[in-house]
Amino acid sequence: MKRVVVFSVLFLLCVPIRTLFSSQEKWFGPSGFLVEVRCRSFQPGEIVIFSIKGGPEIKNAQIRFLGNKYQLVKDLERDEFLALIGIDLGVKPGTYPLTIYTQDSAGEWGTLEKQITISVREFPVKRLRVKEEYVTPPVEVRERIRRESELLKSIYQRFTSEWLGEGTFIVPTYGKVFDNFGERRIYNNKPRSSHGGVDISAPTGTPVLASNSGEVVLASDLYFSGKTVIIDHGLGLFSLYCHFSKIKVKRGQDVRRGDVIGEVGATGRVTGAHLHWGIKILGSRVDPYSLLSFSFD
Repeated sequence: MKRVVVFSVLFLLCVPIRTLFSSQEKWFGPSGFLVEVRCRSFQPGEIVIFSIKGGPEIKNAQIRFLGNKYQLVKDLERDEFLALIGIDLGVKPGTYPLTIYTQDSAGEWGTLEKQITISVREFPVKRLRVKEEYVTPPVEVRERIRRESELLKSIYQRFTSEWLGEGTFIVPTYGKVFDNFGERRIYNNKPRSSHGGVDISAPTGTPVLASNSGEVVLASDLYFSGKTVIIDHGLGLFSLYCHFSKIKVKRGQDVRRGDVIGEVGATGRVTGAHLHWGIKILGSRVDPYSLLSFSFD
């Protein structure tokens, strides 16, 4: 498959991590295990990395937070458990309980409970004009929209228990990047959903690359997002690419970082040619810019 080299920006590999986090915490569990928490901030749209170091006595570990269950994965080289958690952009400010469950070699479970305060993050409001059929869809396409919504929901519930990526993530295309994650969109004077990714403006036909290695779990033309590709990178992490003019991969195909997966276009609900690039962690919408806080060897 054709590959294009672009500059590297992004994140995530279960290997030694160097970070530029503004928030780092260490907690100790009742049996003496150490929990390291790293993030840019505890705000909507941010990524939080959890690592648990407890030696061979810990056999299993889980986290429950914001209504989700996260299965921590053992990194054999570093002898620790790792999990990546996304704070969805729709999470309201407030204090939320977080519980860590650990299981020892005897099968006994222990818990560590914490209260996490999510602070306020302001998102801009933007008014856009698009074809009215993408604001108030006609009756004949509503069943299609419902099916596509259910399909996307099932994809983001999938959990691959191994990491499929390699090294750092890369920006998927050349162009002007807009810092518009979380924008409150008003289409044709009607409020609609918040913007769950960032837009990169580029001419139609500009190659779009896989931002990291993984498995293509969707390559299809959807009503709102147009020609769309989703890649599963493992551990609950997905990258999303929308509005292609052409799709260059198929569902079930393995891709490597830098492979061409499509071309920039203007399909679906758009105002012009661009790439919508998103990251989801177990369905939580994460700001790709938050990934710039991570550097990986």
